[in-house]
Amino acid sequence: MNKEKKSLLANDAVQTLLASLLCIVVGLVIGYLVLLVINPSGAGAAITAIMKNFMTYPTQAVANQYFGSTLVKAAPLLMCSLSVLFAYKVGLFNIGASGQYTVGAGASLYLALAFHMPWYVCLPAAMICGGCLGAVAGALKAYLNVNEVIACIMLNWISLYSVNMLLNKVKESSTTYTIALSGSYKSALLPSLGLGALFSNNKYVTIAIPLAILLAVGVWVLLDKTRFGYELRATGLNKNAAKYAGMMEKRNTIITMFISGCLSGLGAAFYYLSGIEQWSCAQTSVPGMGFNGIAAAFLGGLNPVGSIFASYFIQHITSGGSYVDKTMYCSQISDLISAIIIYLCAFVLFFKICMNNSLRKRAEKKGGKAS
Repeated sequence: MNKEKKSLLANDAVQTLLASLLCIVVGLVIGYLVLLVINPSGAGAAITAIMKNFMTYPTQAVANQYFGSTLVKAAPLLMCSLSVLFAYKVGLFNIGASGQYTVGAGASLYLALAFHMPWYVCLPAAMICGGCLGAVAGALKAYLNVNEVIACIMLNWISLYSVNMLLNKVKESSTTYTIALSGSYKSALLPSLGLGALFSNNKYVTIAIPLAILLAVGVWVLLDKTRFGYELRATGLNKNAAKYAGMMEKRNTIITMFISGCLSGLGAAFYYLSGIEQWSCAQTSVPGMGFNGIAAAFLGGLNPVGSIFASYFIQHITSGGSYVDKTMYCSQISDLISAIIIYLCAFVLFFKICMNNSLRKRAEKKGGKAS
């Protein structure tokens, strides 16, 4: 029995699950304590509202509709999570997912609004543009040894202001937002294929949701089950050894960042081509979706399948924060609680290291007693 327990706790998947749950619990506890400090009388109801999200609605039809909207927002978050995860598995830290997401949004919306292109043109365009931006950071890393973190941060801001200027040409005359796709540009909207009917006819539910899940499985297969994925991971572990083994380490670095950028750019197209939101040409900060993708990747244990559940959970609590009673707490309190929980997600690997250290010490003690 002891051997079975030991082997179960030493299993990487079990460790990831336990570490993720621990991060979530700790984050919720800290969030609850913050609410208690601000206003003790409403703390319980507030933290419950965050966790319940769409389940706060009394009718099943309305709850289903808002559940669909949560899934719509979780799909691009999953893509950003996969983007960060893919690069990290190959030894690169893609902090430029937000910039690649921004470029993807700009490409898809501009083609849709300026040239009336259909969704099946806008979608790959967003993917390619995001990939090209990632490839720029990859090329700087491969040929000039520029740290990819620095390159990506600079490209994030270049992307934001470039897209703002580009989309300023297709914005509404009276606001800072781009023209709504639901008007004369319906061909650019992603098809639903009947999925909206499952969520009380939510018109924003599209094929983006199943496509994101399929891509997560595809990333897992690519990285863990193919020769190409092995070469990419080998390059990340030791590029000199990979070069000695005959692998093209520079090419692999650029390809990795290109694929990573494609995933982020595709996530933006999934979001904006659903019609759920318009781009504001006056925004002065890059979308947080890319940075939340980092948290989702780590909360999911850097596993593509785990990222599916982690992305949904993060979006669930983020959306749930909007239901906090604003008469007791300021409007920013929902963002604060979500940020605390998301911040704690980064400690998944730390908790896994602690578990492994504890298991190793136990094994050493048992080995010492046995001898």
